[in-house]
Amino acid sequence: MARKTKATEMAEAKHAGGLSRAWKFGDDVDTDAIIPGRFLTINDPKELAKHAFEGVRPDFRPSTGDVVVAGENFGCGSSREHAPLALKGAGIKCVIAKSFARIFFRNSINIGLAMLECREADRIADGDVLEIEGNTIKNLTKGETYEAAPLPGFLAEIVESGGLIEYARAMVAKKHKGKKK
Repeated sequence: MARKTKATEMAEAKHAGGLSRAWKFGDDVDTDAIIPGRFLTINDPKELAKHAFEGVRPDFRPSTGDVVVAGENFGCGSSREHAPLALKGAGIKCVIAKSFARIFFRNSINIGLAMLECREADRIADGDVLEIEGNTIKNLTKGETYEAAPLPGFLAEIVESGGLIEYARAMVAKKHKGKKK
């Protein structure tokens, strides 16, 4: 029987402590790689999740709370919102990348998928166990800590609300609550 490494033990225990496993990708991951175009007739996030990264990484089967880690320009390509929707449906806690394509970034905010822009994302390896608190990423596998750039306040509020629709609902409810007497 093979002896377990510290990283393997941490990965097995991650769900008990709310830790995240990293699924690592490279630079210029386009939306076709995230969700192939033939699945764009699907709008259910859970169904889309079954096909996420199907063409480039068939072993992609994240657990709820895992994270996707990538290099530069994550989410480039077409403007489809199905890509962040598939990741959210797969239970991805957030995407950590060195940089994001503009439209992917906007679509992710709109559906409430958290993103962290971190210049040190390349220090994170596939399978590393991470603990994320705010903009701080602790790599428990390597014993390192990285700081991500914070989202502007109003964008962070939209993501924390679960997306633009939930954010708008909360604003309308708050406005109407003030009018009731």
